[in-house]
Amino acid sequence: MRASGNTLSRALWGMGALSALAFAYGVVVERGRYQLRVEQVPILDAGSEPIRILHLSDLHLAPWQKNAVSWIRALGDNPPDLVVGTGDFFGHPSALPQLKEALLPLKGIPGVVVHGSNDRFGPRVVNPFGYLAGPSARVDHGIPLDFDGLTALYDELGWHDIDNGVVSLTIRGSELEFVGLGDAHAGADHTDSLPTWLEAAREQRSDDTAGARSTTTIGVTHAPYRRVLDALVTHGSELIFAGHTHGGQVCVPGIGALTTNCDLPLSRARGLTMWPHGNRASYLNVSAGIGTSIFAPVRFACPPEAVLVTLVGDDIGYA
Repeated sequence: MRASGNTLSRALWGMGALSALAFAYGVVVERGRYQLRVEQVPILDAGSEPIRILHLSDLHLAPWQKNAVSWIRALGDNPPDLVVGTGDFFGHPSALPQLKEALLPLKGIPGVVVHGSNDRFGPRVVNPFGYLAGPSARVDHGIPLDFDGLTALYDELGWHDIDNGVVSLTIRGSELEFVGLGDAHAGADHTDSLPTWLEAAREQRSDDTAGARSTTTIGVTHAPYRRVLDALVTHGSELIFAGHTHGGQVCVPGIGALTTNCDLPLSRARGLTMWPHGNRASYLNVSAGIGTSIFAPVRFACPPEAVLVTLVGDDIGYA
C-alpha cells in the first residue's frame, strides 16, 4: 500500500510539474511568439489587381508591452493596401500612448474598424482558466477607458469607424463595401436593424460606378456569433473579418481550441474557413489576436497573430 501511495504521489507531482512548465511556457514564450498568417481570397472581379488587407485584432495593449508595440510597428515596413481592425485594441487604462506608437506607421493607409467591449471598459480580474468552462457572462466591466481618445486616434490614422455602419472604398480599382456590426458579446450588434440602415446607405451611393466593376461586400465584426455571421451573409458579405476568440488562447496540441468564448464552433476558433447560411456562403477569417487580458497573460499552442489577407480575382481560385 505504501508503494502504491508513493507511486500516486510521484504521478501527481509529475503532473503538477508539467502543468507549471506549460503555464510558464505560455506566459514567457508563447504569448510573445508573434506571427503573420498569410491568406488569399478570390472574391474580386476577374482581372482585378490584388488587394492586401492587414487584419489586426485583440491587441489588448498595456503600457509595458514594448515587444508587442515594436512588432506591430514593423508591420508597416511592408505597407498593406488597407487595414481592418476588429476591436479590443485597449488592454489598460493608460495604454493610449503605446497604442498610438504602435499604429502610427500605418497612418494614411485606408482602414475600417469596429470595437470590442474592452475598447470601452478595462479588463476585470478573472481566473486565467475560467473561460474554459464556456463563454464568459455579459457582466459589468471594469473602469471606463479613454474611448474618445481611441476614436480620435482612428481619425488621425484616417480609418473609418463602421461599428454598426457601412462605408464604401475604392482600392486599387475595386469598389469594396464594408459592413460593420457592433460587439455581439456585449449585445451591441444592431443585427435586427441592419437591413434598414444598409439599404439606406446603398441608396445614397453614387451612380457614378454604374456599368463598371461590381461592388464586393465585406463584413467586419468583433465577436463572431452565429446570428451576426448569418446576417452578414444574408446581406451579401463575401468575406467576414472577426476576432474575439483569441483562437482559443489555451489549446490542446492535435485537438485545438477548447472554447471560442461565443457560440462559434470550436473548429472555427482561428483561421480562414467558409460560413454557409441559406443558399449563400462567405469566407470567414477569425484572428487569434495579438494580445491577451492582462489578468490572463498566457497562450498555449495558439501563438498571437496578425493576418495578411490578399483579395484576388475570382479567376485565380482559392490558394
